[in-house]
Amino acid sequence: MGCCTRCCTLIFLCTLQLLAALERQVFDFLGYQWAPILANFLHIIIVILGLFGTIQYRPRYIVVYAIWTAVWVTWNIFIICFYLEVGGLSKDSELLTFNISRHQSWWSENGPGCVRKEAPMPGIKGLDSHSYISVIGCALEYRYIEVMHSSFQILIALVGFVYACYVVSVFTEEEDSFDFIGGFDPFPLYHVNEKPTNLLFKQTYL
Repeated sequence: MGCCTRCCTLIFLCTLQLLAALERQVFDFLGYQWAPILANFLHIIIVILGLFGTIQYRPRYIVVYAIWTAVWVTWNIFIICFYLEVGGLSKDSELLTFNISRHQSWWSENGPGCVRKEAPMPGIKGLDSHSYISVIGCALEYRYIEVMHSSFQILIALVGFVYACYVVSVFTEEEDSFDFIGGFDPFPLYHVNEKPTNLLFKQTYL
């Protein structure tokens, strides 16, 4: 009963992680954040793998999920440091877009209370002229929204790591106990008769 409860909790955590990753993936696509898009894609695949392993009682899949959660926590710590400009990082750099474009987070122009205004660049005329975009009135800076997203991901990942380790240990103990009574032994009679045969051979040799 306890194992079932832990498995159900891990299934719930994996589902929650999956939904949070899909939500984050949508906004990263809107902001053309290519590095987070790739990281989210890998995260979604491995969370699905962990979910499958929990449902199908596959400890190896859950171990892969547990290892990835540690990597995922590290990645989100990097994202927090990036937006808070810790350790020489700059939120205005093109690191997350692989220097392909100058796009920033989607929340930088579409955050709560933000008003987006466009003004033509002075001295440039024509249909293809670029516009200067200013954003005012934001109730919360976009970098704090990204930090909250990453903090939530870290929280779920840490709890998921703890439950994954516990479920793997329970599965391993059950497999060992089942193997002890011969549940997984394909040739039980062979192992039972192995020692007497060896003793008979030694006696004959002597």
